[in-house]
Amino acid sequence: MIERTLALFEDPGPQNTNATLQAAADRAKTLGIRQVVLATNTGDTALKAARLFQDTKAKIVAVTLQAGRWKVFQAPDPDVVAQAKQLGVVFHTGIHAFRVNVDSAVTIAYGGLPASELIARVYYTFSQGVKVAIEVAIMAADAGLIDVDQELIAIGGTHRGADTALVLNPAYSHQFFNLNVAEVVAMPRRPEKRASRSQEQPASPKA
Repeated sequence: MIERTLALFEDPGPQNTNATLQAAADRAKTLGIRQVVLATNTGDTALKAARLFQDTKAKIVAVTLQAGRWKVFQAPDPDVVAQAKQLGVVFHTGIHAFRVNVDSAVTIAYGGLPASELIARVYYTFSQGVKVAIEVAIMAADAGLIDVDQELIAIGGTHRGADTALVLNPAYSHQFFNLNVAEVVAMPRRPEKRASRSQEQPASPKA
């Protein structure tokens, strides 16, 4: 039996970023995990993680919003990204695994709910951060930026920042059901209240 501490936040949101990253870094050290994938919007979460994870010698892959969402939310900050890259962070911008992709275009134009969005909505019952963490891990795998045969720490958040960290056995998108959540390191107790499908536009990973 494994006994360990879980960082459980009363509410979701960016106020949990530092505690989430610290819990993730501590767990990475304990388990000897050498790869981390996180969602980032401006690059700020990636830069904070790079500083905290320096002692672990872990490779950090920072996954941004796809470029088509930069004007809707926020584009990466070139100065912050440059600082993070100097600390070894690898940035990736690509097609979102679960939402805001070709499936979303069909949904917006013709209605219906594709399987990928249904999967995303199930993860939202835990928290947006859980959905985002798993999504960015898949995106990093598909981009060839991680070793899918090794465990990693995946970090996501609610709107921005970080409030969720998971230990994952990752997988490529076409082998999605090989993905395994091994541990929850940090997460909010309650997910954000979400609008009904008729009231919202497709959401994106943001941190």
